[in-house]
Amino acid sequence: MLRRSAAPLLTLRKGAFQPTGLRMQIAIASGKGGTGKTTVATNLAYVASRRGLSVAYLDCDVEAPNGHIFLRPQITERETVGNLVPQVDHQRCTLCGRCGEICQYSAIALVGQQVLVYPELCHGCGGCWLVCPEKAITEVSRPIGVVETGQAGSIQFARGLLNVGEPMSPPVIRAVKAVRFEAEVTVIDAPPGTSCPVIESLRGADFVLLVTEPTPFGLHDLKLAVEMVRALKLPFGVVINRATEDGRPTRSFCEAQRVAILAEIPDDRKLAEAYARGVLACDFSDQYRTQFSRLLESARAPGKESA
Repeated sequence: MLRRSAAPLLTLRKGAFQPTGLRMQIAIASGKGGTGKTTVATNLAYVASRRGLSVAYLDCDVEAPNGHIFLRPQITERETVGNLVPQVDHQRCTLCGRCGEICQYSAIALVGQQVLVYPELCHGCGGCWLVCPEKAITEVSRPIGVVETGQAGSIQFARGLLNVGEPMSPPVIRAVKAVRFEAEVTVIDAPPGTSCPVIESLRGADFVLLVTEPTPFGLHDLKLAVEMVRALKLPFGVVINRATEDGRPTRSFCEAQRVAILAEIPDDRKLAEAYARGVLACDFSDQYRTQFSRLLESARAPGKESA
């Protein structure tokens, strides 16, 4: 049964998340959507739990989380996530305009004889109330999403859900990662792409698996993803999903860039049909269970894989 937390809004300022000392955090990312990122993430969590390891699965793709389709968790807690936004006391405000000058996102601005706040643009940095000489600005928490936690068998489960229409997902991602699970292996299912939500998801990870597909678009976005993780100085490897003989350009790129290909998941129609029914690849075939077990070992002991 779903239990709503009686606590106030969960609100984390940017940079509040710190790695919790968990033994291994494996982030699953991709340069584009639809490559099979969640397939890899959920199956890795599954094989780790079958080995008797304590496992946490964090679904940080908060705009479109779907790990629950495969892991089928029992959700037990639901907590609202808020973002800190300014609230102006117009009786104390002297219209000096300093708040608008410091804001890099135009979330607060002096317009004529009034200070206007645009909460959807606010990143919650707190700069405006720090520079206000009249202390006319306070911070209030504005709901932007929720974090749900529960249990999927022996797997500890957490996911974020960004409210429809909200433009900024990093605060919800930080809230998901701030859930205190004790686990030997934490699997982080990151959003697709290479923008701020992905950076927030990868922060603190020990190893990154980049999932790609052997298509021109897949290769183009893999190149961007490789640049991203190298800029973050994170060790990583590549998983090619729906692998075919046509994937030679992807393999050639990885070879030229000295990027380790840790697994190739074949383009298997039966596997796709199982996926459409919400069936884990490891439940579908012993072959895939073995393959994901080997992938887990490669991620936990990366050795000389790319960095």
